[in-house]
Amino acid sequence: MRTRFAPAPTGFLHLGHVANALYVWGVARAQGAEVLLRIEDHDRQRCRPEYEAALLEDLDWLGLIPDLGITEEYRRGRSPYRQSDNAEIYQAHVALLRERGYHIYSCNCSRRSVADEAGATGRYPGTCRDRGLADGPGMGLRVVLASGLESFEDLRLGSQSQEPAARCGDLLLRDRLGHWTYHYAVVVDDLRQGIDLIIRGEDLLESTGRQLRLARMLGRTDLPHFLHHPLILKSGGDKLSKANRDTGVRELRARGATCESVYGKALHAVGLLAESRPLPLDAAMELAAQG
Repeated sequence: MRTRFAPAPTGFLHLGHVANALYVWGVARAQGAEVLLRIEDHDRQRCRPEYEAALLEDLDWLGLIPDLGITEEYRRGRSPYRQSDNAEIYQAHVALLRERGYHIYSCNCSRRSVADEAGATGRYPGTCRDRGLADGPGMGLRVVLASGLESFEDLRLGSQSQEPAARCGDLLLRDRLGHWTYHYAVVVDDLRQGIDLIIRGEDLLESTGRQLRLARMLGRTDLPHFLHHPLILKSGGDKLSKANRDTGVRELRARGATCESVYGKALHAVGLLAESRPLPLDAAMELAAQG
């Protein structure tokens, strides 16, 4: 089996990333799976080289060593696991979808207009589906999702069933700025990199159905298993962001924290420890795998 840890270099790592990493490495160790480090920098506006350099440094400090995509490989230059280095692969999979007969079309809807039209449903209503717009600069790219349920078994939350077309409408593959979207890029990456175990936060549970549907459309038959773990939330109920300086790994390091204390803080915050206390990496991974 193979799983992945896939941070986006849009900011510095925080305790939420540490908790996710402990789940990923812990479950991988328990299942005898490989861990691949993927840099998800499809959003070229928000991603920065300094953030990538910092997350690689933090992973080294935390002692989290991937089996594939080791940090030194990223520092040397181009990588098959860095999304921005593989734009031609995403373009090739658009061609594959067309070859398989799926309706892909150009869309000039802005994010604001989509939100206004979708309303409370959050579903893109197909405004540009039959307009025959030419592709080019300033144009997004969408694919029509057929109606029907996607059912799957989450390894922690149990049986799930979602209807992607009803939830999101026609799926955006590339935005108007020319960026490949998260939902599209991760499905292509998981397919080509042989990822068959996806461990991520509960906030991404609702996107699973559309990603499974797209994987089927691309011809994937050995669909991946999913495990969605609890999130670390702020006191108001919002999830952590990379702007949370009080939970940032770099800030904690600067204040003299040990990596063992950071593991303990992350597992306490996600509910796996009754109180925050230093924990060796092996014990932290074992606790995350059991949780």
